[in-house]
Amino acid sequence: MKVLALDFGSARTGVAVSDPTGTVARPVTTVERAATDAGFAKLLEVIAAEEPEVVVVGLPLTLRGEHGEQAQETVAFVERLNAAIEPPVETYDERFTSVLAGGDDARAAAHLLASYLERWQNARR
Repeated sequence: MKVLALDFGSARTGVAVSDPTGTVARPVTTVERAATDAGFAKLLEVIAAEEPEVVVVGLPLTLRGEHGEQAQETVAFVERLNAAIEPPVETYDERFTSVLAGGDDARAAAHLLASYLERWQNARR
């Protein structure tokens, strides 16, 4: 299963993709201002080029696991994305991926994706 992950942010959105088996995650690119019409169009081009079976968007919950302002913005973005593309869009808890990536948005998306894929692989066992 090929999965594309997004680390959504109002300024930059990191994009990562898995191999077709859903085993390895690699950073792809960063899309500037993905919530704007121009940025959203660019993001749709990237998604179409990668042909994922599933799109996963990091959901920035608070440390208590609650929906703060960023999470609400992300949910609105996910709803827009879900209406615009064919593959299903899921959210995934991304509380610690940006810290692991050291500020690199595409690497943050790859960490998010690696975590998602590990959970998906374990669920299949």
